[in-house]
Amino acid sequence: MAVPSASNSLTVRIKYRNRVGNLAMLTQAIADAGGSVGAIDIVEVSPKEVIRDVTIDCVDPEHGRTIIEKIRALPGVEVVNVSDRTFLMHLGGKIEVRSKVPLTRRDDLSMAYTPGVARISQAIAEDPKKAFALTIKRNMVAVVTDGSAVLGLGNVGPLAAMPVMEGKAMLFKEFGKVDAFPICLSTQDTKEIIAAVKAIAPGFGGINLEDISAPRCFEIEDTLASELDIPVFHDDQHGTAAVVLAALINALKIVGKNISSIRAVVSGAGADRRHHRVRPRWRDLQGPRPRHEPC
Repeated sequence: MAVPSASNSLTVRIKYRNRVGNLAMLTQAIADAGGSVGAIDIVEVSPKEVIRDVTIDCVDPEHGRTIIEKIRALPGVEVVNVSDRTFLMHLGGKIEVRSKVPLTRRDDLSMAYTPGVARISQAIAEDPKKAFALTIKRNMVAVVTDGSAVLGLGNVGPLAAMPVMEGKAMLFKEFGKVDAFPICLSTQDTKEIIAAVKAIAPGFGGINLEDISAPRCFEIEDTLASELDIPVFHDDQHGTAAVVLAALINALKIVGKNISSIRAVVSGAGADRRHHRVRPRWRDLQGPRPRHEPC
């Protein structure tokens, strides 16, 4: 059964009469409607009334609307405002570009930009490998999508894919200290995607392909991996294979079995059906080919 979560949470500003028991009545009504009460913050208090911001986790938007109607039906209670916390988080986007060095003096500008920067460009022109030391290239990943297979939403296009790609860029930064930037392409033509990624590759140290539908994703990843001199990773192939294998290894530890003694079955074609690099071969793990023993 679906349970309330922060992914569908509301902050509701509520005004009610300042009487003993009214807050309990309010929280009970939310609980009866299946909502989960989080923070309760006082905004304003007077002898006559109280204004509070109440955070409520819901199952889905429809559930949220039902809860709000239950609150509105309470005697002496006024719903002043309702804010969707997830939408608030996304206002203006979730990522930004910041300078690593301050520009506080004329000398700073002369070194960071013209005329000093010309010496850096000249050094890279003479030795392209210096781009990894003298630019953001060494720590910058392009998160590339065409919006054709976004999460469980399907083909929603590049604009609707932006929030997801921003989120992936956040994961790179927060968990890996790697800078990443979303590149949402307005084409779903395989050759055009390959050409576009190859064209922008000089500015990045790696390419992360994201939410591109099969079977085009296989050709795109294979071609880019063979023609670019930087790593190319397709999250829905390599990432999925890595976490599934990790889950299998952990499951075997729990049941006390060795990976060489079991037979694993993959149900469904999935993203690894044509990609040998995604499927670890038994000889790459340990021991002989497994016997026909279920896990």
